[in-house]
Amino acid sequence: MEVILKQDVQGLGYKNDTVDVKPGYGRNYLIPQGIAVIASKSNKKKFAENIKQAAHKAEKLRKDAEAVAEKIGDLTLEIGAKAGESGKIFGAVTTIQIAEALKEKGFDIDRKKISFSQNIKELGEYQAIIDLHRDVHHEINVKVIAE
Repeated sequence: MEVILKQDVQGLGYKNDTVDVKPGYGRNYLIPQGIAVIASKSNKKKFAENIKQAAHKAEKLRKDAEAVAEKIGDLTLEIGAKAGESGKIFGAVTTIQIAEALKEKGFDIDRKKISFSQNIKELGEYQAIIDLHRDVHHEINVKVIAE
């Protein structure tokens, strides 16, 4: 089933993308939640027109995202966590903690736009990926230290 996304969905696509999903996922979740619409000819034309009109705005958003990525630069965040003697932390470092640490540094980034390549359950250095825009992804270093 082809649908057009009305907003970004992590792991599926970005706003105004036409994606192919299983019929049950589309009919029972995406469409009722207002996240997507069926990709009929008329809806495709309407979204194509919206994309044309929003092209200038999208370019500005991309440039703003690039500016934020440049400001962040090679930032290394230090996250304190309670840890055992073996270096394993109690719980895990989450995107919420990363978002709060970024907010303290002056960057207001939604936690849903932050992801890890692996779960952070030990002390050490890791990479976090910030999805600032469809075309702009920025990696930051996260150093997990014992409290």
